[in-house]
Order: sequence, then C-alpha cells, then structure tokens
Amino acid sequence: MAPPARTPRVYTLVVQVGRSAGDGLPDGTTGAALLCYAAGIDEAEAVRETVAILRRADMAPLDVDGYGTLDERLADGDEIDSDERALMERAAAENAVIVAQVTPFRDDRGPGSLAPR
Repeated sequence: MAPPARTPRVYTLVVQVGRSAGDGLPDGTTGAALLCYAAGIDEAEAVRETVAILRRADMAPLDVDGYGTLDERLADGDEIDSDERALMERAAAENAVIVAQVTPFRDDRGPGSLAPR
C-alpha cells in the first residue's frame, strides 16, 4: 500500500539571481532578490521547484534563503499582513511558486545598490 500523500505547505524564500540573457531585469542591474512563496512537501522541494521555474524563465538563481512556513514565521514573531497571507494561500491552492517582489541590484552606489557607500 502506498503511503498517504502529505499536504504541501508554503515556504517563504528569498532567491538571489544574477543576470542572464532574456531575464527581464532592468538595464543597468547586476541581478535581483526575489521574494517567493513556494508550495512543497518540505522546504527542499519548495527550493527545487522555485529554482527550476526561475531557470525556465531565463533567470540565473545564485542563492536561496528559506524563512519557513507561515506557522514557523509566526512562531518567530514575524508580522504577516493580509496581502502576504493571501499570496501564501494562493500558492497553496495552486500548488505554485509566486514571485511576490523583485528588488533589482545596481552596482552604481545608488538606491538599490549592493556596493558600499
């Protein structure tokens, strides 16, 4: 008999991406940080699915930081507003990866720059 299927949970991930042809990032940027909500049986699966989807979108994932599930974040004292909860619920309902925010990196020492001032 097959083991019972586990219900996917939604994980909050921040993915740093570099530049690649066709990535859709603004000119003059060196990459970006993407805030994602990703469904998965565990965090490892959520990370794998997120990286695979970003690669299919011509992005170049470099690093992924996981911040846990809704329950884990609440236990850590994070404040989660209704908009963020709605995106998490959508990711769960659609068994999807949702990119909620894109923060471009610039190497011009201006706003959004990673370079030290």
